[in-house]
Formats: sequence, C-alpha cells, structure tokens
Amino acid sequence: MEYRCIFAGFGGQGVISMGMMLAYAGMVDGKQSTFFPAYGIAMRGGTANCTVVVSDSEIASPVVYAPTVMVVMNDLSFDHFQPMIAKNGTMFVNSSLVERKTNRSDIKIVEVAANDIAVAGGDSRMANMAMLGAVVKATGMVSMASVGEAMKKTFPSKILHLVSKNIAVLENGAAAVK
Repeated sequence: MEYRCIFAGFGGQGVISMGMMLAYAGMVDGKQSTFFPAYGIAMRGGTANCTVVVSDSEIASPVVYAPTVMVVMNDLSFDHFQPMIAKNGTMFVNSSLVERKTNRSDIKIVEVAANDIAVAGGDSRMANMAMLGAVVKATGMVSMASVGEAMKKTFPSKILHLVSKNIAVLENGAAAVK
C-alpha cells in the first residue's frame, strides 16, 4: 500500500515536524518513505507544507500531485490544497481553526480539534502531535510505537524531556478519531 500525503499550514504549527516524524516512523516500521518540505518566505506565520510518501514498495518520486492523505491546519491551506485530493482520499481538518467545509462528496473528511486537544494536554504547540495521532490511527500507515521512536530520534536534545507529553497528546489525537 502506498500513502501519498501533504501536510499544510502556516509556519510555527509544526507541519514540517509532523511530516518528518511520519517519514521517520515509516523507516522504523521497515517501509519506504520520502519527505519533501516546502517553506514560505516567513518562518512564523508564512506558509509551510511538506509531502510524505510511505509505501510497502519502492517509491518512484517524492513529488505528490494527488494526495491520498491531506492534513490542513488552517483555512488558507484548506482553500489551496482541498481541490488536489485524490478521489476517495482522506482530508484531516484541524477543526479548532478551520471553519471551511468542503462540497466534495468523493473524499472522506476527518475533523480533529487538534489545538483543543493540545491545550488540554498542556501546550498548544502540540497541536501537530494531536493531528499526527489522528492520521496514524485512521490510516494505519505506520504504528503509534514507531512515531514515538521517531520523536526520540528527531526531537532536539533540549526538548527530549517532552517526548512523553507529546506521546500522550499523540494518543489523545488518535482517540479523537471515530
């Protein structure tokens, strides 16, 4: 199975970190994975997105034109990327911030109150972990344990002490998926 993903939001939402952790978790699970970040000109508040491909077989290209999995963390990303989702794809929407609704009946929508889950977990900056937990639970593309391992390998040493809090928010995001 191959999952072609786009994660999109604005700088500071952890969109790039989400993608990097998913790609790393794919490697931990013994799958093929690619990670391709794209940044706007501003570090915070500018656009940020990345593509991730996780597959059981060799990946031909890291470029994703018609994602099967889309994560949108803000309204601007919803507007820009929603038309690109492949038929029968899944769009994960941060319902804490995104007020838009799609008129597409050929995709599945999973609403996750990522910011609310993060605040309940102690820090609004963990909204990306809540969303990643929902993506992992709904798709099964990688294991939750591999995401925890990815955190331990990708978090800078100065925040390694926060892994357990992030894993708790990750699990709460997964629990939000019905």
